[in-house]
Amino acid sequence: MRNSNSKAINHPLNRTMQTVLYNLVTADRSSPRAIWAIKLTRELWKRQFWTDAKPVQVMKEACLADNEKVVIGAVRFFLGGDKEREELDDESSDEEVDLGKVRHQIGINKKSKKQKEAYKKAVGKVKRGERKKKQPHPLNFSALHLLHDAQDFAEQLFSKHLHNTKAKLSLDSKILVLQLVTRLIGLHKLTVVPLYSWFIKYLRPRQQSVTSFLASLAQGTHNLVPPDVLEPLIQKIANEFVSEASASEVAAAGLNAIREICARQPLAMTDTLLQDLVQYRKSKDKGVMMAAKGLLSLYREVGAELLKKRDRGKEATMGLRASLQQQSKFGEEAPGGIEGLDLLAKWKEEERRRKRLEMGLSATAGSDEEEKKDDGYQSSDWEVDSDGSGDSGEWINVSDSEDEGPASKKQKKGKGKGEEKDKDDEKTREEGEAELEHMSKLATTTILTPADLAKLQELRTAASVEQAMGVRKKTQGSGARHADDGLTAENIEAPARLRKLTKEEKVALAKEGQPEREEHKSTQAIRRSKKAAAGKSTSNREKQRNKNFLMTLGKAKSKQKRSLMETRKVLRVHVDRSSRGGRRGNWG
Repeated sequence: MRNSNSKAINHPLNRTMQTVLYNLVTADRSSPRAIWAIKLTRELWKRQFWTDAKPVQVMKEACLADNEKVVIGAVRFFLGGDKEREELDDESSDEEVDLGKVRHQIGINKKSKKQKEAYKKAVGKVKRGERKKKQPHPLNFSALHLLHDAQDFAEQLFSKHLHNTKAKLSLDSKILVLQLVTRLIGLHKLTVVPLYSWFIKYLRPRQQSVTSFLASLAQGTHNLVPPDVLEPLIQKIANEFVSEASASEVAAAGLNAIREICARQPLAMTDTLLQDLVQYRKSKDKGVMMAAKGLLSLYREVGAELLKKRDRGKEATMGLRASLQQQSKFGEEAPGGIEGLDLLAKWKEEERRRKRLEMGLSATAGSDEEEKKDDGYQSSDWEVDSDGSGDSGEWINVSDSEDEGPASKKQKKGKGKGEEKDKDDEKTREEGEAELEHMSKLATTTILTPADLAKLQELRTAASVEQAMGVRKKTQGSGARHADDGLTAENIEAPARLRKLTKEEKVALAKEGQPEREEHKSTQAIRRSKKAAAGKSTSNREKQRNKNFLMTLGKAKSKQKRSLMETRKVLRVHVDRSSRGGRRGNWG
């Protein structure tokens, strides 16, 4: 298959092979022979020989098989097949030919026909790579996007492997199938209502792999899921996980799961429960505090009216007063736009101002026109209202306050504050409307040139770098995450890693990058071990100390049998040697 598809795609052969593999999977759903079809399809998909919907259909049928190994192999393809393809592309891009290195080797080594052919081959490979770079990128859809009927596929997976009590899959296999079902629901915005009631029995802290269930629940939520279906689940998580008696890791995981669910469907939260959960931002545990603050910051953006006034913050309060921030309704889609267009408009405005300053003109473009208008004759300034006569004979409305005395200082002060607040709200509303009108006008009336598009991409990159490295970095929610990327248990457990470390963990963390030492040794012991490792000899004293005990018995017995004269002779020799400076006579 690789050789036949290397130069050009062999469509007849590919169709024949795909039909054979499809029949192999569907002929006997309980047979393990379908594993070979899965391996072949996965490898050819990874190498991008098969990129159409037919291999996806083969894997779809394999997911509905009765053999557990076949099911898990096909499910893993949908969950990680595209990542394998991207990693293979990265590896192949790293293996590019360095022409300078090849030319240098030819210049140094002896010239031969083989080297010339190798050089020509390398040049051809580089040229083909350059041509591929200049060609437009072919449509490369994810396997999840190439499914023919995602709704029917998700319902079949759920009813056969999860909802069915006779299913023989293990818990780990069920979690993989659940991740695929919820990924399909979240990506295609499907509606599988029985799935959410099935989750309730698994939302317990003592449940094995409970964070995977929480992540799958959040992954299977979107803005078209009815809020009344999600409310019991959020209440269950809050009751089981988030309480004063729960461990800090459990409470943080529960709060983080609630935040991920509400980020996809904010209408599933009630004001009473939200105000109760937000109070955990005062917790002493850092993980719980960060998770509660994340939930608070989310609802300041998507549903500030559910919060108490003191918890809304300045921006949300001003947005509510100016009617610029409102909670979205069920099924409402946010209006789309060109990402980074505001950055391009701001950059163009700055360039325009800079050029005007270089020319010696004022920074604002409309200042000259305003001066001309002020100097010119304005006939409207001299017009008189013909209906402004006071002797028209009509009734004059007199307010009740005129009959009363002058207002007190407190009333005047309160009235002045209210008027200032209304003016600020009106100003904020006008600024927001003007900005939206300017952006829509720029998007609909301006034709972006290739230079503008290149600059737009540059500004987007710079803004993303600033957001990642800057001080005002905001936590990226589910909106910043790509739709094809799933939610994992690590996203739910992330705040749990923020707890305080114990002394043993701190010591282990400090020693993590240091070279390992088995035990503490003296300097002499370290030297001896190094000499022994190098194969060097030891001193006579060390040899005597390490000599076998039975070999030393004879000398010890002879010492006990010495006479007085022999002992005196040995001691005299020892004293003379000491006064002489040792055996070698080292006087110092």
